[in-house]
Amino acid sequence: MNASPFQLSTPYVIVTGGASGIGLSIVKLFHEQGGIIDVFDLKKPSSEFLAEHQLDKDTVHFHEVDITNQQQVKQLVSVIAINRGIGVLINNAGISHIGNAVNTEDADFQKVFDVNVKGAYNCMNACLPFMEEQGEGVIVNMASIAASVGLADRFAYSMSKGAILAMTLSVAKDFIKKGIRCNCISPARVHTPFVDGFINKHYPGKQQEMFEKLSASQPIGRMGTPDEIASLSFYLCSKQASFLTGCDYPIDGGFIRLNN
Repeated sequence: MNASPFQLSTPYVIVTGGASGIGLSIVKLFHEQGGIIDVFDLKKPSSEFLAEHQLDKDTVHFHEVDITNQQQVKQLVSVIAINRGIGVLINNAGISHIGNAVNTEDADFQKVFDVNVKGAYNCMNACLPFMEEQGEGVIVNMASIAASVGLADRFAYSMSKGAILAMTLSVAKDFIKKGIRCNCISPARVHTPFVDGFINKHYPGKQQEMFEKLSASQPIGRMGTPDEIASLSFYLCSKQASFLTGCDYPIDGGFIRLNN
């Protein structure tokens, strides 16, 4: 384990959408730093997956759960609270969508809302009573630059991330006297397998051109990495961040402030 200048405020961590991309990087970093992690995802990975990513099955527990199903989430959180404890919740799971306010279909809008907004609400709704009871807790929600600036053809996605930002501020305000901190992170584009799949699907034969174009949309000239998002998440969940709550943290290569 590589030594970190930061220490987790509590070892008990729940990460949603932790089987790939940013979520997997979060799981791996928190695991390296002594976290006992419960991962909520739609599909439980194989034992080969755990071995490949050097994840100890005794301290990293994957659960097949649909976060849009409140009853499933409540039941699982109750079991985790009894067996281990509820200390940190990282609402990372989310989906994207391309479309504006006219061509976004009702079903697609509802799906984005259910996963990105209701899913985060369900997890906070289930975890907060246990955090209140113990008098401490940390929540980190994954928002996006789309919550703060206009992105073309991202109507439903932007709606969902704006809601994440608003819910973060609300929870931070309501539970600050309970010893519970709540912040959110707003990444710009991050190079994940999802991005590669998106480019391959929508721009066949122009993958390198589109990758370079998407990278250049950040003033710093590249996309972020999942490990960079994980590092910021880890800091916000550390003892050293105990004075931070009710804030949104852009990690965007200058996108919000310098893209003009």
